[in-house]
Amino acid sequence: MPTATSYIGRFAPSPTGPLHLGSLYTALASYLDARQHKGLWLLRIDDLDTPRNMPGASEEILNCLQSFGLHWDGDVDYQSQHLDQYEQAIAELQNRHVLYPCTCSRSLLANSTLIYPGYCRKNPQSTNAPHALRVKTAEISMRFVDDLQGEISQNLAGEHGDFIVKRKDGIIAYQLACVVDDHRQKVNRVVRGYDLLDSTPKQLYLQHFLGYPTPQYMHIPLIVDQEGHKLSKQTRAQAVNPNQAGPTLFLLLTLLKQNPPPDLRLAAIDSILEWAIEHWQAERLTSTQAVSALQHS
Repeated sequence: MPTATSYIGRFAPSPTGPLHLGSLYTALASYLDARQHKGLWLLRIDDLDTPRNMPGASEEILNCLQSFGLHWDGDVDYQSQHLDQYEQAIAELQNRHVLYPCTCSRSLLANSTLIYPGYCRKNPQSTNAPHALRVKTAEISMRFVDDLQGEISQNLAGEHGDFIVKRKDGIIAYQLACVVDDHRQKVNRVVRGYDLLDSTPKQLYLQHFLGYPTPQYMHIPLIVDQEGHKLSKQTRAQAVNPNQAGPTLFLLLTLLKQNPPPDLRLAAIDSILEWAIEHWQAERLTSTQAVSALQHS
C-alpha cells in the first residue's frame, strides 16, 4: 500500500455514454480509497477507441461526477493527447523483440479457440499489409497479490496467448494504453472492477518489458443484474440521475458493504461523503466478485 503522502489513484472511464450505476460504483470506491489515504484522485478519459466514443459523453461524465461530489485533483487527462507516448512504448517493445505483425482477420479466428493460436508468430507476415501488433507471451506465471482477491497467478501463454497492443486500424489497444497512462501519471494504486482482473497479468508483463514499476491493485466486485450480468452500456444499464445523488450514494455505499447508517440516506452529499471517507473499509469486500443491485434497491 502506498503511504498517505504518496498515494496516487485514478478513475478512467471511456466516453462511450453516460455513467451508469456500475461505473459510478467504481468511481466512488476509488475516490473513497484515495481520500481516506489522503492521496490524489486523478481523472483520465480513455478516449482512444474513437469509433466507440459518443459526442458529448466526456463532458457528461465530468458533470455527473461533480454532481455526486466526486471532485478530482489536477486537470482532466485525455488519452488522445498522448499518442506519441504510446508510439514510444511500441518502439521500445519492438527494440526488445517482443512484438510481431498479425494479419489475421476476425473471420479467420472465428472458429479458433479463445486463445490466439499463433498463426502469424509461426508464419512471419509482411508489414506491408494491414496488420495488428501482438506481444509474444511466454510459458511463465505472472503473480501478484490483489488487495481483495488475494494471490493471483496466471500462465500468460497458456491462459491468454499472444495479445494485441496495436490494432489493425492503428488504435492502441487497452492493455498497452493503460500501462503507459498509469506510468506517466505516476499512479501507484489501481482500484477497478473484477472484470479487469484478467487484464492485470498482461499489464504486468508489459510493465516488465518497459521497465515500469507495478502499482498495487484492488479489484472490487461487480454490480450485476437479475440475470447475473455486469451492469454495463452493453446491457443497457440506465444512466444515473444526478437529481437523486444522495439516495444513489447511499445505495452505492450499501453495495460496497460499508453499512451506512439509515439517517444518512437523506443527508447532504458532502455529509454522506464525509462519513464514507472516515469509515471506508475496503476489506469488507474481500474475496467478493459480484453484488446484486436488486437485493438493495
